[in-house]
Amino acid sequence: MQSSWLYICCCFLQMPTLLSTIEIPSCIPKTKTLLYHDGSMVISAFFPIFYFYPQSETEWKTSFDTGNMFSMDERNYQLVLAMLFAIHEINWNSYILPNTSLGLEIYNLLHFERNILRNVFHWLTGLSMSIPNYNCRKERDSAAVLTGISRKTSELIATVLDLYKFPQITFGPFDHVLTDRNQFPSLYQVAPNDISVFYGIASLMLHFNWTWVGLFTTDDHGGAQFLSDLKKELDENRICIAFVETVSFVGESVYNILNDNQELNLQSSANVIIIYGEIAFILTVIESRHRKHILKKVWVMNSKWSGQKFEVYEMLDLSHGTLTFSPHHEEIFGFTNFIQQATPIKYPEDICLHILWKRYFNCSLLHSNCKIFDNCLPNASLELLPGNIFEMGMTEESYNVYNAVYAVAHSLHDMILNQVQFHPQSKKDRIMLLPWQLHPFLKNIQVKNSVDDHVVLDWKRKTDPEYDINNLWNFPTGLSLFVKVGTFSPRAPKRQQLSISEFMIEWPIAFTEIPQSVCSESCTPGFRKVILESKPACCFDCTPCPENEISNETGMDQCFKCPETHYTSAEKKHCLKKTVTFLAYDDPLGKGLTFVSLGFSALTIFVIGTFVNHRDTPIVKANNRTLSYILLVTLTLCFLCPLLFIGLPNTATCILQQNVFGILFTVALSTVLAKTTTVVIAFKITAPGRKERWLLISQAPNFIIPVCTLIQVLLSGIWLGTSPPFVDMDAHSEHGYIIILCNKGSTFAFYCTLAYLGVMAFGSYLMAFLSRNLPDTFNEAKFLSFSMLVFCCVWVTFLPVYHSTTGKFMVAMEVFSILASSASILSLIFAPKCYIILFRPERNTFHFIRDKRQNRCKNLIKT
Repeated sequence: MQSSWLYICCCFLQMPTLLSTIEIPSCIPKTKTLLYHDGSMVISAFFPIFYFYPQSETEWKTSFDTGNMFSMDERNYQLVLAMLFAIHEINWNSYILPNTSLGLEIYNLLHFERNILRNVFHWLTGLSMSIPNYNCRKERDSAAVLTGISRKTSELIATVLDLYKFPQITFGPFDHVLTDRNQFPSLYQVAPNDISVFYGIASLMLHFNWTWVGLFTTDDHGGAQFLSDLKKELDENRICIAFVETVSFVGESVYNILNDNQELNLQSSANVIIIYGEIAFILTVIESRHRKHILKKVWVMNSKWSGQKFEVYEMLDLSHGTLTFSPHHEEIFGFTNFIQQATPIKYPEDICLHILWKRYFNCSLLHSNCKIFDNCLPNASLELLPGNIFEMGMTEESYNVYNAVYAVAHSLHDMILNQVQFHPQSKKDRIMLLPWQLHPFLKNIQVKNSVDDHVVLDWKRKTDPEYDINNLWNFPTGLSLFVKVGTFSPRAPKRQQLSISEFMIEWPIAFTEIPQSVCSESCTPGFRKVILESKPACCFDCTPCPENEISNETGMDQCFKCPETHYTSAEKKHCLKKTVTFLAYDDPLGKGLTFVSLGFSALTIFVIGTFVNHRDTPIVKANNRTLSYILLVTLTLCFLCPLLFIGLPNTATCILQQNVFGILFTVALSTVLAKTTTVVIAFKITAPGRKERWLLISQAPNFIIPVCTLIQVLLSGIWLGTSPPFVDMDAHSEHGYIIILCNKGSTFAFYCTLAYLGVMAFGSYLMAFLSRNLPDTFNEAKFLSFSMLVFCCVWVTFLPVYHSTTGKFMVAMEVFSILASSASILSLIFAPKCYIILFRPERNTFHFIRDKRQNRCKNLIKT
């Protein structure tokens, strides 16, 4: 079964390749092995160093002979140096594989998919022609194979190596597809698990308030998984994806069709675009299809593209300002110095160094064996090459190669110890190595490299790495440099994971400041978001906050209410503390009411004094001066009662306000009722022989006052016992003010008090109205009836006005009603009497009364 499958693969691989008419050094096609160092055990590797391109699409050949065009990826050559450096370190370390030398075998990884397995079969069989299940090697000493950089490359090679259970370690970016042990049982990934990069990208978006981003990814399982994970993380942080554009691989080509919708996407307000997948190929598509938009966008990538071949060199210029996430690693001590000393003289077997010296240092190259021989630049070294051509610092892929070599070495060490321990007598001179025996040790390997970083091949035990955030500087033009501008630590506390130096970031040349990438501008303080129907959450309108609500931050979803003790500013950005106020004595309204209250009280006292001084005059004696005194004293207290309503309320004043007002007015109205009743009795039932004369003689009307007052006292007692008045705050009547006032407790009890006073006022009015035409010189029935009519009008008017006012004006309205009703009684009942007493004293005599009665009798006789 395996033989027939391999035979089909070989037939496919032997299909003719594209012909190139440009001749290249013949030494490169003939040399299958780029570098070989012998050792007791050898680690093989396939690195994409040379790229062979067909010149013509009309002619096909079976192998890449002379006539093909080639190029060299100088960046990937660092992979060779990293592996060579690790092998040297291990061979010099007596604690790892003692008495055992470790060698290496490096092959070139061809560019096109149909050619990838060509050198793999050569390595397996030892022949130029790939013959399934045939191996002409005398002895197999390879322990493991390193592959990469892309997932597709490792996946293709794994289909062959898994047949032999040969350990394969990939040094490219971590890919979750390759973790499937059923599909890839012999494949291991040395790169750290990159699941935390989603959180890092989301944190970066939040840091710069980029809530509207685009996404370029590959149209495969890895791209779909990345999109799903990233979208979930972005949704949790309320970041929207403006568009998703995928790049498809059809055979060996990058396939992408730019339609009108995608063109509109790139013209949108999403100034930040995330790239995930085969970055070099995706950037090539972007450059070829969307070149005019490149400089207007900030590109955020999940890794640097070092080690990947660019189809378009100009992308370096166009990618200025790009931000990338790459797993952090310490610089390996001695590696830079090792690179500086790598020359064709020191490593004459390395044809890559010879070609580099030929290309950049003007050396003459002997085409027969690719060795330089003359005209070299003195003291030349790789350090002289520009950074965009060759990096002196260890790249991410080179670091993975370094760790992979150490993982294989330690696994071999553990396997040898295990064999010696359990088979001490078998082949003491040499331990036999069967590659499949290495798997248990590779799965469980967990060691530290020279910089104390953990090396783990089992993806389930990998820890979240710390990421370096790098910024691409293209100054001067063409000399690209990745500069570390921040870090992302997944294991740090939530709000301390991202650390970034904004002042170090060079943005794309289209931006003069930190770019903005939003669908809708953030709502300013005082406004809130209104999500648009059928639009993403990042697209919204802004509407002012409702009454008594504010938003004090930019981009708030909801406004929040100010506490009752505060009110909103005019811009609805802040809650301002309300001013506490009440009907105070120093308030203009309070001052006016106080002066009126004291003035009428003084006037009433003056009337009392006048009546006392003229107590023996007919006008004072005519209308029951005792009741007049009671009424005047009560009115004096009624005029002073409003002082309980003015000033800062407290529990005592709140209880006294309504109850004192009710009792005093009850006494006043009951006194008026007693006066009117006295008049009626005096003129209706005083005829000789009437049995009811005892009512007047016994002064029965005077009992009206205590009886009516007792009823009011009972009502007040019930009021105080059930729901007494209390101090309250009115925070809504006046904007910006908290009014301290007395809450009546039971509104029903208050209206019962008013109703009771109204009944007594109406009763007094009725009695006075019935006696208005009774003959007497000083009959005050008319004045009593008119005063009660005014009293009722005042309080009937009070009720609707009282309900239409709020705050301290409501209190002022009640005070005004008390003063007005009291003044009506005082003025209408006692003003005429005081006028006669003070200004017409001749009418306040018995002679005047007698003469007036005689004249009235004469007039009656004449008629």
